[in-house]
Parts: sequence; C-alpha cells; structure tokens
Amino acid sequence: MDIIRLLPDMVANQIAAGEVIQRPASAVKELMENAIDAGADDITVVLKDAGKTLLQVTDNGCGMTATDARLCFERHATSKIREANDLFAIRTMGFRGEALASIASIAQVELKTRRREDEVGTQILIEGSVIKSEEACQCNFGTSILVKNIFFNVPARRNFLKAESTELGYVIEEFQRVALVNPDLAFSLHHNGKQVYKLEPGNSRQRIIAVFGNNYSQKLVQVETQTNIVNISGFIGKPEFAKRTRGDQYFFANNRFIKHPYLHHAVVNAFHDLLPDNAFPTYFLFLDVDPKTIDINIHPTKTEVKFEDEKSLYAIIRSAVKQTLGKFSLTPSLDFDIEKSMDFPEMKTGETVKVPQVKINPYFNPFEKDNGGFTPKESYRNPARQGLEQWGKLYPQEDETAPVPTPVQTDELFPQSTIHSSLDETPAESAGPKYFQVNTRYILTQLKTGLMVIHQQYAHERIIFERTMQRQKAENRNIQQLLFPQTITFSSADAGLFSSILTDVCATGFDIADIGGGSFIVNGIPTDFGDNNLQIILEQVLESYKNNLQNMEGNNRSRLAAAFARQMAVKPGKYLNEEEMRSMVELLFACAVPDKTPDGKKIINIISYEEMSKTFK
Repeated sequence: MDIIRLLPDMVANQIAAGEVIQRPASAVKELMENAIDAGADDITVVLKDAGKTLLQVTDNGCGMTATDARLCFERHATSKIREANDLFAIRTMGFRGEALASIASIAQVELKTRRREDEVGTQILIEGSVIKSEEACQCNFGTSILVKNIFFNVPARRNFLKAESTELGYVIEEFQRVALVNPDLAFSLHHNGKQVYKLEPGNSRQRIIAVFGNNYSQKLVQVETQTNIVNISGFIGKPEFAKRTRGDQYFFANNRFIKHPYLHHAVVNAFHDLLPDNAFPTYFLFLDVDPKTIDINIHPTKTEVKFEDEKSLYAIIRSAVKQTLGKFSLTPSLDFDIEKSMDFPEMKTGETVKVPQVKINPYFNPFEKDNGGFTPKESYRNPARQGLEQWGKLYPQEDETAPVPTPVQTDELFPQSTIHSSLDETPAESAGPKYFQVNTRYILTQLKTGLMVIHQQYAHERIIFERTMQRQKAENRNIQQLLFPQTITFSSADAGLFSSILTDVCATGFDIADIGGGSFIVNGIPTDFGDNNLQIILEQVLESYKNNLQNMEGNNRSRLAAAFARQMAVKPGKYLNEEEMRSMVELLFACAVPDKTPDGKKIINIISYEEMSKTFK
C-alpha cells in the first residue's frame, strides 16, 4: 500500500506560515514590503491588541486587477520573478509568493484593491485559505489588507504569543526597520486608536531622528565609502553615547534589513578600546552591492543573507568605521604640537646657542639664619668641621661620652615559647577570623580544615538576589524617594518590553511610572541601590533579562531579581577593606543558599591542608 501522498494546499500553507509568519509583527513586515513593491509613497499600519485581534496595512500603490487580487493568495504566485536567473537580480522586497498565502491560511483576511485607471475595485474575503466571497467594491486606489484573529485556527501557535506590550514591541521593531531604509516614503502607525508614529518623507538622518528622537541629532556621525565591491553609507554613534542594550544596530543590504553577526563584529572591532564594558555601538549602515554577489534566498524571512566575498566586506566596513572615528576626532590621540616639552624656540640665521648659566652659593648653610649674602665665614670654609659643629646644635642631647647600651638578646625580645605558640595558633583562635583580598577578586580566610576562597562578585550577587526576593514579598519595600525624579529613555522596542515588566521592577523596590514615548520617570529607588547610575543599571538589567529569558528557571520576578543582582554586584577590581569583607561573608552565610549564584555558579571553594601539602611533593 502506498503511503506517500501530497498534502492539501491548506496544510502546506500552514506549514509555510510557521516559517514566514511567526507573530503579528511578521505579517506587518510582509504587508509593508508588498506595499513598497507596489510603488506606494504613503503607508499606514493600524493595530488592535498589538495585532492579535486586528492589523491593517493600507497603501496608495498601483493596486491590482480582480484576477491578480484572487491569484495573489495562491502559494508561489508572484510578479517579481519569471525564471531562476531572476533570483540573482532581485531588488524588490518580496519575491517568494508565500507571504499572502501564509497569512490567509492562519487568519481571516479582507482585501480591497483598485488601480488608478479603474472605476471600481475588488473585495475578497478569505478565511483559513478558503475564499468566502469575491465582489466589486468602491474603494480608494491602492491596496488595503485587513487581517483579523491571527492564528484563530492554530490555537497552539496563538497560545505562544507574548503579552500585548511585548508583541507591540516586535511590531514597532519591524515597522522601524522598514521605515529606516525608505526615508523618502511616508509611514504612520496606530495602536488601539492612538498614533504611535507619523513619519514624513526626508533623508536618512531626518528619518533616524524622527524614529528614535531628537537626542540622536548630536549622537550621529556620517559614514561614506565607495569601492568596487560595496558602497557604504549611513551613520555611526559617537562612542560616549553607546548604550548598555542591543537594538540600535542596523545593517541594510540593497534596501533590505539584514542580520549578519560577522559584519557586526567588524563594526565592534573598529570601536575596540573606545567603548566601556558591556556597551554596544550604535550604527545604521546601508550596503549597496551587486545583486549577483548576494544570496537573499537562504531564509524564509529574508533577514539572513549570504555574501560572495564576506572577508573583503569585513575589512572594508571595519576600515570605513575606523576612518570615520578618526576623521571626526572620536578616537583618543596624542597631539605633539601642543606638548610644552616639545616646544623649541626658533633660531635666527647666524645665532649661536647660549649655554644656560646656573648661579649657586657655595657657602650656603641651612643652619645660618643670615645666608642670603655671599660673604664666606671661617667655619664654612671647612665643610667637615662645620658639619660636626652644627650637628651638636641639632642634637645637644647626643654625647660622645655616653655609655653604649648593652645589646638585648633575641630570646629576651621573642622567647622561644612565644614563637612556637604563635605558629600553632590560628587567627580564628586568637582574635576572630582574618580576611584577605587576593587579586581584588577573591576573599580568603583560614579554617581549621584548610583555606576558604570566596568569589566576591558571586557572593554579592547571591546577597542582593535574596535581599531583592525578600523585598518583593514584603508589604513595606522601604523605597527611598528621590528629591529630584529622574527620567530614563529606551528605544521603542525596549520600552515595550520594560513596560511589560514594570510591575515586577517596582516590586523590587523602585517607584517608576510610564510617561509614554519610550520614557519612564523614576520617583524612588531601593534603599540599598547606592550611587549607581540609574539609566545604565536599568539598561543593563533589561539586556540581561532579555539574554537570560530562556536560560533561567523560575518566575518572572526571580529572573528580574537575578538580573539586578548581576548588574549591581561589586565587580573584579574593587578593593574591599577587612571590615567590608567580614560583612560580606557574614551576609553570605546568612543566605538560604550561600554556595551558588542565582544562575548556578559556584561561590565558595575550600582548599584542604592535604591538597596544599600535595603541591609541595
């Protein structure tokens, strides 16, 4: 009996949708790119519940005929390519013919489209790849696609969607990527009846500022390089404005957003020694290459590409960024022209060098009050005799005839019994345990069984983690109110994520309110926050939270407490006095789990005397 058979179109489309449409943001991206390919210069995106309930993309492009409107929902139906060779000359955004078919298979879709030359348009209703109706309608020229109840027929996929603020962050991220690479087009984004973005046509710099805020005006430096392999344009951020969170790193190849870790490393390498630890450079780089030298058909979402000569691209990008950093004096340098020690006076023709003359008083005597003149005294003419005479004036109690004291025997100062007893006694037995810091990284103390070594950073992480967890459970969190509230700002995507965890952040001892536009106002901080920089710490916490979201067990608040502990703990290189070390050790052993960090790293290591002895054999 034959067991291999063709899958129904609806099942095949749903399988494709699993690769192309992962969440509402994926549908927004594909529909916006189709609108750009249609020649639109004004694109509007409308969302409800971050696209879970409804998302609509409207454009003023070329529109479609009734036949094309029906055919565009068929899988692998496209107007972009005709034969295989066309894959090596692609300049458009869409070309696979999978986006609309995938969207239609997992949502309820309404399409309205009309060409400029047509009097009426076409309306098509599709639900789960099944066309429910097709009729003529009156509509504006261009195309409007309405997607409702995404994943309505794939409940397992819908259950994997995140909170509304998180999904909105993903949509905003895709919207920004498309808007940044098309600064000459107008874009607008609305969510739940509120306008999020309204971007007017302009140049690349104006678009970046419009998307990320006016403060970027002073942060950007232009990059411009042309070679026979690639033309590079765009902007990099000044090193002093580097953030502790990823997100402001954008590569665009032939007007398409791409992710390329290898080329990202080229930019990071160019910023070597210019950025603080855990900081990420900002860049918006546009690469224009020959379509024949790039393969954009290696991933369904088309964000991953393959270049023909990646090593040359790496070198060119790194060189272009370093050249820009040097051109605009963004790298530290030594200017020998202004060093005073190198400033020699110019000599005139025929002028000779004059030997410097130093005047001294050979008869100067520090013991003589009147030594300003040059009149020698008899006693000064014999320096040896004069020195002996003046020594007696300084130390009149010293008498050469005084008896010399009898030397004290060693046994009288350090009796043998005292020496042996001090060697046998441990610090713990004498005056409490002693603590020593090694390499400004480890705390050492002696035990009866050996030597205990404590990693100071990991120990502090455990202390802060448990203290934060206790604060979350307490009714009174002891918040220290700020005399002057401080405003912190995130990118749109990070602001959405931070907003989604804001309640949990406040549970750790903060008083923070969302004031919109990616900004938050901090009214209070935990009492043990110290003098840490709020913006930097919260950026690092958010980045740490994102990186460890899938790697750590526990609930949301425990992950957040671990992120705070990781960033606020003392770092290697921090000097601790003995009292600070003693306090840290006592607090560590008061913890419920003193031997492991929140993410399972070892804090304490005990080296026995037997292990030490073996090293000397």
